[in-house]
Amino acid sequence: MGNVIYGVHTSVDGFIEGPNGEFDWPEMGEELSAYSIGLAERADAFVYGRRVWELMSSYWPQVESISDDPHDLAFAPVWRRTPKIVVSRTLTEASHGALVVGGGDLAKEFAEVRERFPGDLLVTGGTGAATALAALGLGLVDTFEVIVHPVVLGGGRQVLPGLARQSLRLVETRPFDGRSVLLRYARA
Repeated sequence: MGNVIYGVHTSVDGFIEGPNGEFDWPEMGEELSAYSIGLAERADAFVYGRRVWELMSSYWPQVESISDDPHDLAFAPVWRRTPKIVVSRTLTEASHGALVVGGGDLAKEFAEVRERFPGDLLVTGGTGAATALAALGLGLVDTFEVIVHPVVLGGGRQVLPGLARQSLRLVETRPFDGRSVLLRYARA
């Protein structure tokens, strides 16, 4: 069985969004872009919470008509071909062939997902799905990949809000593009 990896971009003060929901501050330089795309290419499936799913599913299928950013253009085909899982208590179905879990016993449903997708599952984009999985205390998130960007937001949406204490072990640090740094932690 593969790992469940939570990949998140955060400010120095620990926020994934600014006070008004803004996410215009992460800079995807060449090194960070290559690392992120490599991580995504190795995943058997992407896992999103409902809120992030709605953003991703409206952007990535048509990105070529919206953006000319090299990272966006490189990631779009990876996004399209990779299976997707949406963790939601309110959705019963999702577009683009995504599998929806979380309407019942999340631990049981996610265990079935792990059997169906035996490689790595990449949880990205927000904090809802990662917090819900990590809160189960069953080791459902194996690795936390936190990319810290050189910005202080002063408020907003926090990384993993309300999660009970968990011990982690630092397994890697890595700078990207002279701006951001990866802090990769595994469960202790």
